Amino acid sequence: MTILAIALSFFLLADADIPQINHLRQPANAEVFPADVEVPLFGSDPASGTETDPQGQANSTDKGAGTAKTGTLQDSSRLDLIRYVSGEYAKALKPLPAGKEGFIVHIGKPTDFNMLDRQVATHGAAVNTGDNVQITKLEFHDKQIVVDLNGGGRGKKRLRDRIHLEMGGIPTATTTGTQQEQGPPGLQPGLGSTLYLEFSQALPDLTPDDLKKLLGPFLDFTRQRSASVHWVDSLPVEMKKAIQERTAIVGMDREEVIAAIGKPEHKVRERDADGNDIEDWIYGQPPSKTVFVRFTGNRVTSVKQFPQ
Repeated sequence: MTILAIALSFFLLADADIPQINHLRQPANAEVFPADVEVPLFGSDPASGTETDPQGQANSTDKGAGTAKTGTLQDSSRLDLIRYVSGEYAKALKPLPAGKEGFIVHIGKPTDFNMLDRQVATHGAAVNTGDNVQITKLEFHDKQIVVDLNGGGRGKKRLRDRIHLEMGGIPTATTTGTQQEQGPPGLQPGLGSTLYLEFSQALPDLTPDDLKKLLGPFLDFTRQRSASVHWVDSLPVEMKKAIQERTAIVGMDREEVIAAIGKPEHKVRERDADGNDIEDWIYGQPPSKTVFVRFTGNRVTSVKQFPQ
């Protein structure tokens, strides 16, 4: 009787567990871990942005970690490029051609030095190996950066004045436009060379060092002292301090402003009611941070930044 009772109890218990047996089966899409792998107790940590691979190594889920700047060229980065690269000296590592065609550098592809040699043979060398050269202008387009050396090979763009006639036929001269920089004394536009840096996409967000590396096959910036070091040392204390702090202040002349914040992206010229020549140098583009430096004659008379 005792044996019968034990056997009956066993079958009752087994029957109770049969409906639950499907819960013990492994789902078809379940992840299978090797037997010798230690699985972390809490899995990946969303807060830290890391996950653990089967070897126990932490992998960052941030694809941009440890890489250079990403995204398109920002206004602040453009200003830095003008401030820290335009006007700098370097030593030429290769002959560079004269003429407005210059030489096109396809970024991300091997440099075609055979084509460079043909351009130099066709148009002549405006820059020879070992020459000291100066970057006299940077120009930015959607997928291209134009680098003028020693005045560039493109010649000078004329600034056209627009004359507006008021009632009575009295002309008031209002000049609006952008004028190409002539560079330092002795470097005339059209007598230097031009490099065209071509990108396959919109201009990336570059630092001054990034741009110098792209120019590395042609120019050596190492051991080249900044163009304005000796000159800056001779300036009044307040001007020297402003240049060191990269700030334009009232009373500066054009050379001092360029030394402080670089060459402007745009210029606007006009005359005030008293007939004085006024020139605004514009850095940036609204609604982003924009700095307006106004010259009356040869000196800065106001510096305004928007937004404040």
